[in-house]
Amino acid sequence: MFSSIRHFSDIWESETASTLACLNNLTDESLTKEYVNDYRTIDRLANHIVDCAAGIPHEAGLPVAGYEKIKFHTVHELVEAYKKNTAAVTAALTQWNDDTLQEETPMYGESWKKGFALWVTVVHQIHHRGQLTVLMRAAGLKVPGIYGPSKEEWEAMTFLPQAD
Repeated sequence: MFSSIRHFSDIWESETASTLACLNNLTDESLTKEYVNDYRTIDRLANHIVDCAAGIPHEAGLPVAGYEKIKFHTVHELVEAYKKNTAAVTAALTQWNDDTLQEETPMYGESWKKGFALWVTVVHQIHHRGQLTVLMRAAGLKVPGIYGPSKEEWEAMTFLPQAD
């Protein structure tokens, strides 16, 4: 759970950059195919990530300007909507303070502290970003390194010994 707006903001900035790195590596074609039978598609996961970035904080009472649930059909639309949603969350944080994070709010049939709702927003995004990277790999797309280098980034590092 977050107990300070500053802490959330710092994490939010870093995690949204990581998610953007994934979204920017998608292709419009990758949104139209099913890569793993009977599982979520890249299109569905990407749209869900974009929606929940603002949707969960909105549900928790953060006054996220312009939030609406929309289905996007191109990578450009997804990236722009994600940028808009995450920036709107950042802007709305001026309406809350550290004490607000301790307030209870009804969330999905339960009562959560608002700081917990923001924490769920971040980890929910991380969870689905992990799923997205697996589908990206299955689709043959470049997977960015997030918490360390991706396979391709690691292989490209010059300090590694070369095979004989």
